[in-house]
Amino acid sequence: MHTEKPFFLRDSWKYDPHHRTTSVPDQELGFDTRALHSGFRPLEDVEEFRSFAVPIVQSMTYPYECFEKFPNYIYGRSKTPTVSVLEKRLAALEGGEACVTACSGSQALFQLVFTIARPGDNVVTTLNTFGEGYKQAAAIFPQRCNIEFRFVRDFTNLEAWDEAIDGRTKLVWVETPSNPCLQVTDIRGVAEVAHQRGVPLMVDNTTATPALQKPMELGADIVLLSLTKFLCGNATVLGGAVIGPEALVEDIRWNTTEFVGAILQPFEAWLMLQYLETLSLRMERHSQNAQCVAEFLVQHPKVKHVNYPGLPNHPQAELARRQMKANGGLLSFVVPNGMQGAAKVMNSFRLITHAVTFGTSRTICMHPRTITHEHMTQEERDAAGIDDGLIRLSVGLENVEDIIADLDQALEKL
Repeated sequence: MHTEKPFFLRDSWKYDPHHRTTSVPDQELGFDTRALHSGFRPLEDVEEFRSFAVPIVQSMTYPYECFEKFPNYIYGRSKTPTVSVLEKRLAALEGGEACVTACSGSQALFQLVFTIARPGDNVVTTLNTFGEGYKQAAAIFPQRCNIEFRFVRDFTNLEAWDEAIDGRTKLVWVETPSNPCLQVTDIRGVAEVAHQRGVPLMVDNTTATPALQKPMELGADIVLLSLTKFLCGNATVLGGAVIGPEALVEDIRWNTTEFVGAILQPFEAWLMLQYLETLSLRMERHSQNAQCVAEFLVQHPKVKHVNYPGLPNHPQAELARRQMKANGGLLSFVVPNGMQGAAKVMNSFRLITHAVTFGTSRTICMHPRTITHEHMTQEERDAAGIDDGLIRLSVGLENVEDIIADLDQALEKL
């Protein structure tokens, strides 16, 4: 057994409400500076990498210097040099102690729950989550691992969160803004409720990214990210990450990831490092364009409803202003005639592409009812606001006039 680092036992990490670190790598630096420098500095890392840019170390095993001395990197299932740089950078951007990556956001969620919960335990969340997360919560973990997921229906009511938590609750999970209906949850309020019960709060920050929202500054203990979306920005990388206390992160790394083997590869990590350098700039433009598109859609006679936190009629608009720097590039809207109306509009787009992801530099659309949230019951979709005529729109970086023109000509076909 490798003994140069602690080998975290499955039950070793427990939430301590009094352990709230504020020390993060490069904490004195601004966000954009951290996005460029955290985890790798040429002069400091000159002995390991004599390079200005982070190298791609495309190796899955690492030689021992001698029999008695273990190398820092041993085998590719646990960690590799290029991936470690990305993990340090993500932890710095989110303000967490440590980070462990995965081969997708869905896999990162699976590895977190698999590590933190045992048969008979439960996780408290809502229906306002991404589709694959819902499938894990509604079927995979309950049926195969005997881990219950409790869905808080009135997510704006802090008492409802408190009532759902009991002595077997191991995690409270919030996705905000949610995909696909952009509901905004009070991170600070839910964190206070969870901490009073001695339970950690995990926030899925995929939609906002750390460029627009800092869950840990609002009381969250763990952050979940799909790197595939806005963090990547161009649909070329599939990846995920968990940021949180170092003990939990290393428990996931050595006791789940090490054996599951669902890891991020060095080349994908290297690509992500390049894309993170422009994250702040991209999210600013995504937000500006989405605001213009939302304002166009909300007054269009062929649109029944628009979900976007930047609109004054959004039920959590004030909360969004308090906990987000800007409102991001994702929105959704409802057209008449249900699936038939949605299909008519989406098939009429000339510029906007129909694809199953979001957060790309090019504007894309998707139909949640038939693709990402088809596993929900009709009653659950109704509760989550997923109408048959709902179209999710990831607003890209094009000239916003061109996006609006394409929407307008497609809507006129109704």
